[in-house]
Amino acid sequence: MMVVPLIIEGSQLPSGSMAGFDKRVQTYVQALDGLRDGMTVISGGFGLCGIPENLIDRIRLMGVKDLTVVSNNCGVDGFGLGRLLEGRQIKKMIASYVGENGLFEKQLLCGELEVELIPQGSLAEKIRAGGAGIPAFYTATGVGTLVAVGKEERMFKDRRYILEPSITADFAIVKGWKADWYGNVIYRNTAQNFNPLVATAGHITVVEVEEIVSPGELEPSSIHTPGIYVDRLIQGSFEKRIEKLTTRAS
Repeated sequence: MMVVPLIIEGSQLPSGSMAGFDKRVQTYVQALDGLRDGMTVISGGFGLCGIPENLIDRIRLMGVKDLTVVSNNCGVDGFGLGRLLEGRQIKKMIASYVGENGLFEKQLLCGELEVELIPQGSLAEKIRAGGAGIPAFYTATGVGTLVAVGKEERMFKDRRYILEPSITADFAIVKGWKADWYGNVIYRNTAQNFNPLVATAGHITVVEVEEIVSPGELEPSSIHTPGIYVDRLIQGSFEKRIEKLTTRAS
């Protein structure tokens, strides 16, 4: 039986094939094509663990500004998302803590940077809900504090809850360990922090990984992010800084 090729968005697959599309791009310019001033970017990572450092650096080189950035924290001075602070590219930061970034703290206290601090568990759930198409959810976290100001409150079984809106973004940038051509991603160890959640919450999700393999080489049960969530995939090399290095005296 003759198989007729089906051409879709530059990919060629046999008609009727259930394989996903090839998500690979060759350059970081291609990876972040379409990112513009004023957009919202959500980034994976925790501290300096599992951060998409090359994608962040490309955003810095692009010079886009007035960004709303969502991430657990904002890197450190001179590395990670901290580089975007140096160029005054971030207009608003949505995070769970200031972390080890002195410039972040300075810009916050001086009123140069709009900051929304969210309890870490609530931030994770807001991202997860956004990726799942859930517009908002009730949580008891933050009730009676500044976190609850301006938010709808409701009683459930004699306990007060606040309504938290979910989070999505124009671009989601993610760091993985290994992926196949179709964007099925595996994260290594603690890089599983916010990355799997972030991967689901972007209108365009870009993943950079250490290695890209052929379809079928990944154990299906080991895949953390299915390729359906990934729009662009690029292989990079990484510095992998340690935020706080502690060693024993010899």
